[in-house]
Amino acid sequence: MFDYENLRLFTWAVIGVLLIGFIITDGFDMGVAALLPVLGKSEVDRRIMINSIAPHWDGNQVWLVTAGGAIFAIWPAIYAAAFSGFYLAMIIVLATLWLRPLGMDYRAKIDNPQWKKACDIALIVSGFIPPVIFGVGFGNLMIGVPFEFNELLMMSYQGGFWDLLTPFPLLCGLVSLAMVVTQGAAFLQMKTTGDLKQRAQKVIVCMALVTVGLFIIGGIYAYTLPGYLITSPVVTDGVSNPLLKHVMKFDDLLLHNYENYPVLWGIPALGIIGMLSCAVMTRLNRAGLAFASSSLSIASIITTAGVALFPMIMPSSLMPSHSLTLWDGTSSELTLSIISVVAVIVVPIILGYTIWCYYKMFGRLDSQYIHDNSSSLY
Repeated sequence: MFDYENLRLFTWAVIGVLLIGFIITDGFDMGVAALLPVLGKSEVDRRIMINSIAPHWDGNQVWLVTAGGAIFAIWPAIYAAAFSGFYLAMIIVLATLWLRPLGMDYRAKIDNPQWKKACDIALIVSGFIPPVIFGVGFGNLMIGVPFEFNELLMMSYQGGFWDLLTPFPLLCGLVSLAMVVTQGAAFLQMKTTGDLKQRAQKVIVCMALVTVGLFIIGGIYAYTLPGYLITSPVVTDGVSNPLLKHVMKFDDLLLHNYENYPVLWGIPALGIIGMLSCAVMTRLNRAGLAFASSSLSIASIITTAGVALFPMIMPSSLMPSHSLTLWDGTSSELTLSIISVVAVIVVPIILGYTIWCYYKMFGRLDSQYIHDNSSSLY
């Protein structure tokens, strides 16, 4: 379909699409769960919130499963390095995501306030922790991860869990949490009525502005951080070997791609405009446009990070020349060809049935609906 170099670019884009699809779709699940203590003023409100995402949450996680499998197939070295460096963080993410089905499926099984409160806590944790850790992970990828390879391409990671929690990654974690909460509130605006909808609208306006503020602060901060540049010819003729290049770390160059190609500033600008549009559409009571604007902003913010990294995927702060890039961290040409064909077929299918599910489950929930279907709902 493509030559090897174009296959690498195409599969890089595929990973980006899958990650964006996950954050947009499962993002509102996590956002709604994180908002339970804020918007769920009564048992009925909490049931409305939970049942608004009930038809979608498990299907939305397909994006994450697909992205994980694609990373393993396309970037095996990155997969191995990430699991070594971020192992505890990933286990925490998985553990908190496991709490969601437990909280969803068992909450209504026992009519006991303490039991329901425990399930609510499980859901809140499942909505709050993962976006923060995902953001922290992206932040660490941008500033570099302390690993190196030996001559046999065996990776050695020199950091620990607490080393991940430095100022810039933590700021990225807050940006991730803010945009996910905005997405969750925007979804509730489409799915609820009355006081619950009005409270969701207030959260949207507030958190959209918070997201914009944190994103701008993150951009200013990123402008002062070091970046990684390949300073030697890259061997790409069918070879994926991170030791066949020379990389140097330069101060104040994390955003060098934007400086070299000013047109790229349109991507983060779209992220800001999208969030501001979300707030404006909310004030105009245009729930669908507000959700679309929030989704567009999320896609732009994630793309902003990907463009800033390009062509790096996982730079090494310990040995910059061992950094994993788009050109030396990929699988073989045959593997990428197969993955590309599968992606062209599978991604539209995932997108198609996701849209179909949303269409079939379209409509608002209210207290009367919860009362009429109390025995069959979460």
